[in-house]
Amino acid sequence: MSFRKVVRQSKFRHVFGQPVKNDQCYEDIRVSRVTWDSTFCAVNPKFLAVIVEASGGGAFLVLPLSKMGRIDKAYPTVCGHTGPVLDIDWCPHNDEVIASGSEDCTVMVWQIPENGLASPLTEPVVVLEGHTKRVGIITWHPTARNVLLSAGCDNVVLIWNVGTAEELYRLDSLHPDLIYNVSWNRNGSLFCSACKDKSVRIIDPRRGTLVAEREKAHEGARPMRAIFLADGKVFTTGFSRMSERQLALWDPENLEEPMALQELDSSNGALLPFYDPDTGVVYVCGKGDSSIRYFEITDEPPYIHFLNTFTSKEPQRGMGSMPKRGLEVSKCEIARFYKLHERKCEPIVMTVPRKSDLFQDDLYPDTAGPEAALEAEEWVSGRDADPILISLREAYVPSKQRDLKVSRRNVLSDSRPTVAPGSARPMASTAAATTTATTTSGSFAGAGEAGKLEEVMQELRALRALVKEQGERIGRLEEQLGRMENGDA
Repeated sequence: MSFRKVVRQSKFRHVFGQPVKNDQCYEDIRVSRVTWDSTFCAVNPKFLAVIVEASGGGAFLVLPLSKMGRIDKAYPTVCGHTGPVLDIDWCPHNDEVIASGSEDCTVMVWQIPENGLASPLTEPVVVLEGHTKRVGIITWHPTARNVLLSAGCDNVVLIWNVGTAEELYRLDSLHPDLIYNVSWNRNGSLFCSACKDKSVRIIDPRRGTLVAEREKAHEGARPMRAIFLADGKVFTTGFSRMSERQLALWDPENLEEPMALQELDSSNGALLPFYDPDTGVVYVCGKGDSSIRYFEITDEPPYIHFLNTFTSKEPQRGMGSMPKRGLEVSKCEIARFYKLHERKCEPIVMTVPRKSDLFQDDLYPDTAGPEAALEAEEWVSGRDADPILISLREAYVPSKQRDLKVSRRNVLSDSRPTVAPGSARPMASTAAATTTATTTSGSFAGAGEAGKLEEVMQELRALRALVKEQGERIGRLEEQLGRMENGDA
């Protein structure tokens, strides 16, 4: 007699979430109140960025990860936009470069100083102007250097070469309504989008063609999300006709029926999915919820396997997710989220309990590193490449970041790669982009070291002066005491 296994075996079945202690939170941050379904938060192994309330324009805060505790109201921000900031995204190939999209219809790319901001940053490295309405979506290409995608409320998707400040492709006829989100696939050859017309589309940006489309992926009228998984499948979140929140998994080869469809609950916050391609785990956070649900995606039915729920008391205004190379492998940490409250940011650590202190190969396969696999020109010419992987065995050690340089081309004599008939039209000549001069590379490092040395010397001089002053004071007190004992005082 054979017994059926009731519990599915999975190494992620016991993943548990734990918020950090209060002194490791980032307090007194006035998180933006703008009505837009973005994450409001972006994080990498060096910095945490949060969109904040700003009077007379748009701003976001960039904090070194080590700057925990209460953040001073006068702490400098990145404040070059003239309208509220709607989305931010760190460059995957340079931990000191961040892009932002705003209600002022522009995209700006910023170089953050190595040690964080000492004064407000108002001058971007480059301003990308091409949208006619507010820009609500920003996402970097996963493998090609300096390629950035932006989508606006004008229903247009633009793809930029940030290194030359050019508009590479303009996709203005594929979305008839507001674009909710955009997600690149693993090698950046395609992207998928979720739109207000309830369709999920898979698009080839270089040809400007629709590869596949699924109408009414979720029948509800509320916002959807669609993300590419590592194996090319598409994971969506949305609402049913009865306003129940749903998750679905789709095979791009056959979008007629979902491979899996699950209903969660009847809350009304948009579900934001965060995907870990190394473990196949999707974390789903609802805007306004106080929980994070996580699911494992596998090749065996029912494909979407519920793992667990992390629950807290406070609702989340937004959420940021740390890249795998920024996690603490010694503590078996497989994900770290940065949950935005109304006035603070709280890190939440997801851990797989293990008894051994050794490196866990099964939890940490090689992951995408910070090195770009392609240059922008190679990608435009038709090449694709998977991310360059790094091992986390020795714990990730970041390489020296190079400054973002923008070299404007003479577009009149520019020999661009030829494009197939009917393809998306390269728009180098029509892109209106303004750039500011960047400092020469290598100067930051020397100046930083000299600055630190000078700081230490100043502290040493101050300590010497203090010791001398205290010595003199003790001498005077002893003299006074002696006079009192002799009856002179």
